[in-house]
Amino acid sequence: MATKQEVKEYLAYWFQLGKKVIAVNGKVSFLPESVIESDRYSQEFEECWSKILSTAVGDCYLEGTQETIAELLTPAWEVLPCGRCEMPVPIRSVGMPVLSCPCNNLPNWPNTELPSPRSPVSSQDQLMAICDRLGENVEVGS
Repeated sequence: MATKQEVKEYLAYWFQLGKKVIAVNGKVSFLPESVIESDRYSQEFEECWSKILSTAVGDCYLEGTQETIAELLTPAWEVLPCGRCEMPVPIRSVGMPVLSCPCNNLPNWPNTELPSPRSPVSSQDQLMAICDRLGENVEVGS
């Protein structure tokens, strides 16, 4: 089952590549300009996420896909890396797989010469993890 956090991350990654979330039978779309600010998601992204989860907007889906965001939040779905591009994609837990990855209509993707989309990173947490690993190596080498 895909968690709310996994679906949120799935959208954040695809937003970073310019994919929109479509709503209101194609009349409304969401694509925040800024997705990540330092060690957290941007306020613009968080507001967009809230709108997508709102029942007032109706069914929403990522551009190039057919599964609604509401469907992805049910036990029938998981979010796993694409076999072609490593981006997160929805996969049915049981039954027929989805027809294609949202990357299928992105020209020149995957592009290993560009930084890949990512989740927010806490620099402080990363530095502490490095210090911890270095401390373990010093103790082992003693």
